[in-house]
Amino acid sequence: MAPTRRTLPMGGAAGVAAAAAGAVLMSNWLDTIGLKDESNRFFTALPIPPLLDAREAGNIVRLIAKAGVTEFLPNLETETYGYSAPYLGPVIRVHRGDTVTMDVSNQLDKVTTVHWHGLFVPSELDGGPHNAINPGQTWQPRLKIEQPASTAWFHPHPHGDTGRQVYMGLAGLLYVEDGSAEDLGLPTRYGLDDLPIILQDRSFGPDGELVYDDTPMGIMHGARGDAIIVNGAMGPVAEVPKSVVRLRLVNAANARNFRLEFDDRRPMHVVASDNGFLDSAVAVRELTIAPGERFEVLVDFSNGQTGVLLTYADHNGQFGSEVTQQVRAYLAQMMDIMTPVIRFDPVAEIKPAVNRMPTKLVDLRPAGTLQPPRRRSFSLDSMTAANMPLMQDEGSMQGMDHSQMAGTMDMGAKSGLARGMKMGINGKAFDMNRIDAELKVGDKEIWELRSTEMAHPFHMHGASFRILTLDGAKPAAHLSGWKDTLLVNEHAEILVSFDQPAGPTNPFMFHCHILEHEDAGMMAQYVAV
Repeated sequence: MAPTRRTLPMGGAAGVAAAAAGAVLMSNWLDTIGLKDESNRFFTALPIPPLLDAREAGNIVRLIAKAGVTEFLPNLETETYGYSAPYLGPVIRVHRGDTVTMDVSNQLDKVTTVHWHGLFVPSELDGGPHNAINPGQTWQPRLKIEQPASTAWFHPHPHGDTGRQVYMGLAGLLYVEDGSAEDLGLPTRYGLDDLPIILQDRSFGPDGELVYDDTPMGIMHGARGDAIIVNGAMGPVAEVPKSVVRLRLVNAANARNFRLEFDDRRPMHVVASDNGFLDSAVAVRELTIAPGERFEVLVDFSNGQTGVLLTYADHNGQFGSEVTQQVRAYLAQMMDIMTPVIRFDPVAEIKPAVNRMPTKLVDLRPAGTLQPPRRRSFSLDSMTAANMPLMQDEGSMQGMDHSQMAGTMDMGAKSGLARGMKMGINGKAFDMNRIDAELKVGDKEIWELRSTEMAHPFHMHGASFRILTLDGAKPAAHLSGWKDTLLVNEHAEILVSFDQPAGPTNPFMFHCHILEHEDAGMMAQYVAV
């Protein structure tokens, strides 16, 4: 069963009403199952995905994309997707210098792909929309691992159905290892003091089914959920040693930004971003992570005190332009409620291994020292004016109940473009037969990025970049490393390094990582020869 649909009222005060209604719905559900009391809010041991070490498996990794059943809510079964599991997939560990064969079988009834988000391989192996895997077929790319240690992930990328497939559960983590973590004295014991933390949000119907918002307004804002889940579990508790713990944070939500902090304001020491280690650890009290982004942080639990990781509400794109700035600020303040994400319980049973924070990590050349001759500009555009008639039609149906809406707007798994929604880059919606940029392998360029109407997380395939400026200012220290995903609020300048080949039959993508925006056309293609 595919997830069902629901609608959200249009922007402004109506958007606030929708958020409030969702909160009431979740509160009522928590009360029904006896979990509304704060003391019962964390009720699930944090699931740790199985670790699949490619080298130990002869560098052949087998994945099966398939449907399954998951119990997110007590005594309620939910139909889901997963990689060799009912929901999500394994953590795959690969080693620098190895060549790994990924044996991917599609047992779904839909076309899918598997994109290695954060691995740098030639475009024909990248898993973008041109690498379609039909139902019943198997794809076997051979990936040469030639990059520093980092935390990457994998997820589907079929054009027009990426958002729904990820929402159903298709995602997993990739650890690239090169021995440097041990040399730096970082925690490396998987599942003990080196924890995968996959952040998502989901909505559930009264019978436990996933509720995916693929209405025009849902596409405009990106599909969001009322409940936060970690590693596929709601209300998770992680037991950790009384020492320094490494958290590999991955935002695998469709659209939500997570703005994280601990309840006692203990610092998170950022040691790595998307594509590797920073120059040195950066202590932050608050950390925003956009869809597709990754950060590795060290947290000190040596005092034995429980720590609860919280997130603020995400207001990105939720208030319509008709709301005044003063009203928008007031509503944001009223809705700025901290939501529990996960609780960490230090226990004596897990032997401590790391008791100090590192200082120097790796040598990073300052990003601004190289000024390449070529600059390009790209605008990430929601095209609200063009989409307004569809949103107005949806608004006329607000009185209908869920079943009436689903029957009236028979969307199924169609993309935003298939229903007339149109988003783009530089005013053009995605076209698989159009190349938007041509360059050479080894080139470095400065790309100027602009977001319209809301912040957009920008992601590049096959290339990594350093941030030069964000909204006219130097980026924060924890954003100084190599990245492939960046939340662009208004304007950014990035220095891009193009190191992988891409021909015209299998070009690389660059796009907004709000998955509904990507499905609706906010994506473009480049070749590198």
